[in-house]
Amino acid sequence: MTFTKVGRKFAVKALGLALASAGLTVTGVAHATNGYFAHGYGTKNKGLAGAGVALPQDAMAAATNPAGMAFVGERADVGLALFSPIREYTTSGAGGPLAPPAFNLINTTAESDNELFYIPHLGMNWAMGANDTFGVTIYGNGGMNTDYPASESGGFGTFYSGGATGVDLAQVFFAFTWAHKIAPNAAIGVTPILAYQRFEAFGLQNFAGFSTDPANLSNNGYNGSYGGGLKLGFQSDVGGGVTLGASYQTEMMMSEFDSYAGLFAEQGDFDIPATATIGLAWKVNPAHTIVFDVQEIFYSDVKSVGGPFNPSLNNCAGVVFGGGSAASSQDCLGGNNGSGFGWEDMTIFKLGYQWVVNPGLTLRAGVSQGDQPIPSSEVLFNILAPAVIETHVTAGATFSVGPNTEISLAGMYAPEESVSGPNPLAAGSQTIELTMYQYEFEASIGIKF
Repeated sequence: MTFTKVGRKFAVKALGLALASAGLTVTGVAHATNGYFAHGYGTKNKGLAGAGVALPQDAMAAATNPAGMAFVGERADVGLALFSPIREYTTSGAGGPLAPPAFNLINTTAESDNELFYIPHLGMNWAMGANDTFGVTIYGNGGMNTDYPASESGGFGTFYSGGATGVDLAQVFFAFTWAHKIAPNAAIGVTPILAYQRFEAFGLQNFAGFSTDPANLSNNGYNGSYGGGLKLGFQSDVGGGVTLGASYQTEMMMSEFDSYAGLFAEQGDFDIPATATIGLAWKVNPAHTIVFDVQEIFYSDVKSVGGPFNPSLNNCAGVVFGGGSAASSQDCLGGNNGSGFGWEDMTIFKLGYQWVVNPGLTLRAGVSQGDQPIPSSEVLFNILAPAVIETHVTAGATFSVGPNTEISLAGMYAPEESVSGPNPLAAGSQTIELTMYQYEFEASIGIKF
């Protein structure tokens, strides 16, 4: 094992940064890009719009493809992103105020507060002999983050709570990667992942009549959840300057949000969906590389995320208005068949271009495209999580500032997208439109041991 004095000193400092990074991630993530998954992980990867499952470049590679860690050398990378999502909803038609159970919302355009978030990351990688490496990577997801002031809805609150309405979800992942070269230009990788997530919901108490557990529906502060999963990766040259990469992340099984057992299906269950990615990197010549990835996120497999509003809540309403108790119906909120956000699976296509201008400067650009996961029938609950972004346009650069040190920058713009549909609980015809656009800037430093 090669582990230089510089590497040891940096590793000690990096472990402290890792703890700080984890804390910042939990308190700062709001990454509603591809649903609530980030469009990329690591500054270089983000400059390519998240493409690069076959092009590892730093110690954040494990978040995309564990096998790539076999090719990045001994190094550490730490960075911070400033992320700004602008999100709002607009209601029109048969508006309120009309108190539950009708839920005709006030006709308004309401914009969420909290439009700037910080998102840190950290990765480290060490050689464990000629063909093996071990890495530690810390990164986050998020995005179900909204905060609509009551003043935006005539003082009533979005769902007539009289106060602010919204949710906050943050996830942090601790990934431990072993990568092994099975040939000089081919490798496999295995990454056990430990995950922590926390969630808060407020302003939803008027859904109590539709909940199996009204005391654990809303306004209970932050609640934590623990669990984990496994990420597998493969990378190999296939000839002609082309490299193939593929990775698969299992569904992460998480403990329940007990304080929100009356909101999320299956008594507060909120597992993290599986993902699969495959892609190519084509080194046209030593200076120019083109990367292309296809990623699938399996949101529909997690009931609390993918479970549709109807028919479950209609069935629940039939029980409640028929004189029965929501607590006895598995179709009501928190039940085994309770409503989720109705998110569909996402397929994202990512294309990136990298130009090594000279040994001290590399430039990047990328674009990704995917159909947003929210169908028009699911707009009511997704006021809380308007993750409607479909396109990301990115650019980035890396500058060498010493023989073993580099600084990387990346920027992202996600153009405005919207989805509209009927309010399923309105008395009369009311339409809800969800809208979002985003900006992000990220900087990181990489140090080779």
